[in-house]
Parts: sequence; C-alpha cells; structure tokens
Amino acid sequence: MIEIKNISKSYIKGAKIIDNLNLEIQDGEILGFLGPNGAGKTTVIKMMTGILEIDEGDILIDGKSIKNEPYEAKKNIGLIPDSPDMFLNLKGIEYLNFMADIYKVGKEERIKAISELSKKFDMEDALNEKIESYSHGMRQKIIIIGVLLHKPKNWILDEPITGLDPKAIYDLKTMMKEYAKDGNVVFFSTHILEVAENLCDRVAIINKGKILFVGKIDELREKMKENNSLEELFMEIISDD
Repeated sequence: MIEIKNISKSYIKGAKIIDNLNLEIQDGEILGFLGPNGAGKTTVIKMMTGILEIDEGDILIDGKSIKNEPYEAKKNIGLIPDSPDMFLNLKGIEYLNFMADIYKVGKEERIKAISELSKKFDMEDALNEKIESYSHGMRQKIIIIGVLLHKPKNWILDEPITGLDPKAIYDLKTMMKEYAKDGNVVFFSTHILEVAENLCDRVAIINKGKILFVGKIDELREKMKENNSLEELFMEIISDD
C-alpha cells in the first residue's frame, strides 16, 4: 500500500509544481497516473521512490516513511524509470546480478528468476552483450527484469510501454495484472490512454501539480455526465482546469 499525504514540491521558491497532493493506492490494484507533459507525474514518482526530497508532507510505503525510513521503504519498491539509459557499460547479466546483489536475492532464486524473465522477454541471447549495444526496447526490458528479481511489493512504472514491441507490451500488461492479483500495488504513468482504460482498476488524473480526479473510469463518466472513452474524458477534464 502506498499513501501519499499532503506532499508539495517547489524547484523555485514560492512556485509549487506539486501542491498539497494526496493519493492512496491499495494492495491488489492497478492505478494509472495520467496527465499531460509537465503535469508533475515524474516528479511525484521521484518523490515516491526517494530520488527527490519532499518539501512538505510524507509518503508511506507499506507504512514506512520514505523521508524518515528510506532504507526500509525502498526495500518494498521496484521502479521502472522513464529512461532506461543507465549502466550502459555493463553486460545485461552483470546488471541483473548487480540488482540481485543490492536486494540480496539468493543464488538459486536469482538464477531461476533471470532464466524465466529473460525467456519471457526474449532476452536470453542478449544477456552477455553490453547494454550500450541494446535498442531502446531491449534496454527497457533489461530494466524490467532487474526490477522484478526481488519481487517488490510495490511496482512503480514511469511510462513503461515506450519502445517495447507488441509482444513485450502484451507480456508486461499480463504481468501487471498477475502482480496486482497477488495482492501487490501496481502504479504506472502513461500517455497511452487506451492501455489505461483497459488495464486499470482506477485512474488518477493530475494537471499543474494537483489531482483533478481519482477513481474508476465509470465514476469519471458519471462525474462528467458523458459515456465517452477515457481519452475524450481526459481531454475534457484537463481543458476545464
């Protein structure tokens, strides 16, 4: 469970880019985090994962404060960032073993997990190549595999589908559903509203650092008094803001 409590963030004194934001993501649900470019999605994710300091408020990861208990909180997080361009000088298998070491994944468990996940994402033949030689989609896949090795209770994904081929997108969506079904949190930002409409239990729409709506898509239709697609509802709600 992730609890975001009254968080605010300013890069320039007095100019809040995240303004008193509250959001709760329950165990066992997939929540889509939607908003236009510059709305604050990635900033919120960076605060959730301890990359950025929180100016005001707090975020609890399974009851652990990301501000006051960062080590304990981060143990329960798996983050797929918006850019997979990292650790480029490592081979794929070196990166996966590095991630397994960080999260103290045992030898037998990691061998099994790496084998299963690399097969699922068609990465078996690329593990002994340097990540810098990978395509964007392959880099995204190796990051996803690394995140899943320690089976985090809370899976946070920032634009995870960008650059993936159709099969990898299908596999990722299937894994997200299975992950939530097992009682875990799946929190992901996306610009692909059709994916969000078909995948999410609830959505949260953010614009200009504030949450405009949180709930089921049918509840959004009821609120807007329109039986439109999520894409149409989204465009209307942000244009009214």
